[in-house]
Amino acid sequence: MGQNSKTVEAFYAAMGRGDIPFVIGTLDPQIVWSEAENFVYADKSPYIGVDAVLTGLFARLGGEWDGFSAVPQEIVDGGETVVALGRYGGVYKATGVKIDAQFVHVFKFKAGKIAHFQQYTDTAQVQNAVSLRAKA
Repeated sequence: MGQNSKTVEAFYAAMGRGDIPFVIGTLDPQIVWSEAENFVYADKSPYIGVDAVLTGLFARLGGEWDGFSAVPQEIVDGGETVVALGRYGGVYKATGVKIDAQFVHVFKFKAGKIAHFQQYTDTAQVQNAVSLRAKA
């Protein structure tokens, strides 16, 4: 496993323990972070720069979900491009709806830092969990 794959592995471990300073340390300052089309947080995508990722995405995930998680099941080492396949979990606070959704994350590296992130996921499952808020 190459260094970039190890960085991705450490990224997920840090996310899992809520170690945001470590996560920030893995990101290029000018990261381009793209959420999947039609995903609930794609409204501000792409997020450009660490601050945009923190305030526009991570803060929303932390505030709107209980136990939100992204757990990789496989990491594919492509050198400067690393792909992670896994599952999202968590409960949307406003509706109490739990998700268990597949994801693919594509990480592109520059000088040892994550310079670009692209998410692919089951957008319908997450949208359904969030949209029940209007019916609650």
